[in-house]
Amino acid sequence: MLVDARNKISFAWDYIFDHEVSPLRNIPDVAVRHYALQALGAMWAVAASIAVGSYMFFAASLVGHSVLIAAAAITVATFTTAARRPGSVMRYSGRRYDGEHE
Repeated sequence: MLVDARNKISFAWDYIFDHEVSPLRNIPDVAVRHYALQALGAMWAVAASIAVGSYMFFAASLVGHSVLIAAAAITVATFTTAARRPGSVMRYSGRRYDGEHE
């Protein structure tokens, strides 16, 4: 009986979270499969937060996560700009930049 329950839980887990078992396996591009699973996960996270009924916590969590995502985006933009055009970063530093690395 315990083995049967464990098999059912394992099957349900794989059916939902394993892209090679779930109906997402019919999508040929793995990146699109991943995006679909992420979108579904985000939808369920929001739905669960609302279902719990903690609207204040949900709003604070949404703001907090937005700040973290914005910080990550700014970091990526800064790194990309520094790699491609280091002079544009130096322009506002108040220091001279002759185009050579130190």
